[in-house]
Amino acid sequence: MAASSDSPAVDLAAAMITTPASLQDWLVILPLIVPLTAGAILVMIRHSTHWHRPVAGLALAALFLLDLLLLRRVLTEGPVVMMMGSWLPPFGIAFTADLLGTTLATVSAFVALVATATAPPSINTAERRYGFYPFLMLLMTGVTGAFLTGDLFNLYVWFEVLLISSFGLLVLGSEKSQIDGTVKYGLLNLVATTLFLVATGLLYGALGTLNMADIAIKARAAGPDVPLGALAALFMLAFATKAAAFPVNFWLPASYHTPTATVSALFAGLLTKVGVYALLKTLVLLLGPSSAYLGTLLAFVAGATMLAGALGALASSDFRRMLGWLVVSGIGNMLVGAALVTGGALTGSIFYAVHSMLVMSALYLASGVVEARAATADLRKLGGFYAASPLFSLVVLALLFAVAGLPPFSGFWPKAILVDAAFAAGAPWLGAAVLVSGFLITLAVGRAWLYIFWRGGPEGTPDGTVALAGVRSFESNAQAVALIGPVVVLAVAVAVIGLLPAGLGAIAEGAASGLLDPAGFTARVLGVTP
Repeated sequence: MAASSDSPAVDLAAAMITTPASLQDWLVILPLIVPLTAGAILVMIRHSTHWHRPVAGLALAALFLLDLLLLRRVLTEGPVVMMMGSWLPPFGIAFTADLLGTTLATVSAFVALVATATAPPSINTAERRYGFYPFLMLLMTGVTGAFLTGDLFNLYVWFEVLLISSFGLLVLGSEKSQIDGTVKYGLLNLVATTLFLVATGLLYGALGTLNMADIAIKARAAGPDVPLGALAALFMLAFATKAAAFPVNFWLPASYHTPTATVSALFAGLLTKVGVYALLKTLVLLLGPSSAYLGTLLAFVAGATMLAGALGALASSDFRRMLGWLVVSGIGNMLVGAALVTGGALTGSIFYAVHSMLVMSALYLASGVVEARAATADLRKLGGFYAASPLFSLVVLALLFAVAGLPPFSGFWPKAILVDAAFAAGAPWLGAAVLVSGFLITLAVGRAWLYIFWRGGPEGTPDGTVALAGVRSFESNAQAVALIGPVVVLAVAVAVIGLLPAGLGAIAEGAASGLLDPAGFTARVLGVTP
C-alpha cells in the first residue's frame, strides 16, 4: 500500500546528525584512510615490488603529518569526535581523538616512519614479494584505529586488524625460528582476544551500549546488581596478556627476536603499547570505581613485571632476547598508573609509554646493525665494535642509559615521577620495585655494552688485543646510512625529551587528567556530563 501524502514527516534530527561534517572533522579518520588506502594500492601492485617502498614511505609521512595536525587540534580544543553514518551518539560508530590516544598515535607514526628506513637492507626481495609493505600498512591501520576509536567493539576490531598483520610480518621469511615465534605469539594473543570479545559482549548485555563515553556514564550510575567488577577483572586479564604483563609475559621474549630487526622494532614500539592503552582506557576511564578493587592486584602485577623483565634481561646471553625482556620490564612501569590511579602515577605511565616506544624501537634497530656486521646476536661471540664504530657505540650507550632510567635521558623522568607517585600513594614497595628493577637493568645493559662494544673481541680474544675479523664493513655508505640513520634519529628524540621534558610532561599530565575526569570526554561525545 502506498503511503498517504499526508503522512507525518520523519524527524531525522531526533536520531541523526543533519548538518554536514566540516572538513576539519574529517581529520579524525584521515589517519585511518591513508594507510588503509596505501595498503590496498600495494596489494594491487604486488608484482611491482620496486614501488612498494616509496608508496609506503609517502603514506607513512602523510600519516605522521595528519597525526600531528590532529594532536595540535586536540591540544587546542579538547577531544574531537566524528560519528560514522551521521547517527547521533551513542548510536553508530564513534571515532574519538582524545589527548592520550592522539599522542600515542602520533608517536607510533613517527616510529614507523623512521624504522622503515632500514627496510631496504633488512627486508629481502622474497619478503617484499610476500607482502612486507602491505602488512605494514595494515598494521598501522590497526594501531591507529585502536588509538582513535570511541567504540569498545571497534577497539576489538582494530585489535584483530593489527594482530592479523603482525602474524604476517612475524612469519615473513618462513624460517623455523620465525614459525616457532609466531605460534607462541599467536596462541596467547588469540586467547586474550577471545577474552576481550567475551568481556565486551557481557558489558553490552549489562549496560546496553558500546560507546565509550556512554559506558563511562552508565558504569558510574549502575547498581550493585551489575557485575562490573567481574567484567573489569576479565578486561584486565585480556589486556595484561596483550601487554605482556606478568605472569602472561613469556610469549614476548620468545617471539620478538625471531623476525627481522625492522619488524622487531615496530612490534616493540607499538604493539604492547596498544595493550597498555586499552587497559588504562577501560579500567580507569570507562569502568572507573568498579575496577578500584583491582588496584592491589595490579600493583603486584606491575612490580612483578618490572622485576621479571629485569632479571630476564640480566640472564640473557643474546642481545635481541635481552631487549625483549627490557620491553617486559617497561610494561611494569606503565601499569603503575592503572594500579594507583592517581594523577602523578598516570602521568608517569603515559610519559614512560612514549619514552619506551622511542627507545625500544631504536635499540632493536641497533641490534639489526650489530647482526648485519657480525652475523650474530650472541653476546659471547661479539666484541670489538667500539674500535670499529666509536660514534655508533656511543649512540647505543646513550639508548641503554635511557632504558635504564639514568639521567639526562628520557627514561629518568617518568621513573622519577612513578617513584614519587608510589610513595605519595602509600605504596613505597612499588616505588622500590621501580628503583630495584632500574638498578638490575643498569647491570644488564652495562654488561651487554661491555661485551659488544668495549672489549676487544669475542670470548677467547687475548687481553690487550682487538679482533675485528668478525665485524664486517658495510657494503656501501648508503647501507650504513640506511641502518644507522634511523637509530641516530630516534636517539636524538630520546635525548631531546631527556633534556627538555616539560613539553611531553605537560601532554602526559593532560592525558592523565582526561582519564581521571571523564566529564570533558563525555561532554564532547554525548553533550552531557557524568
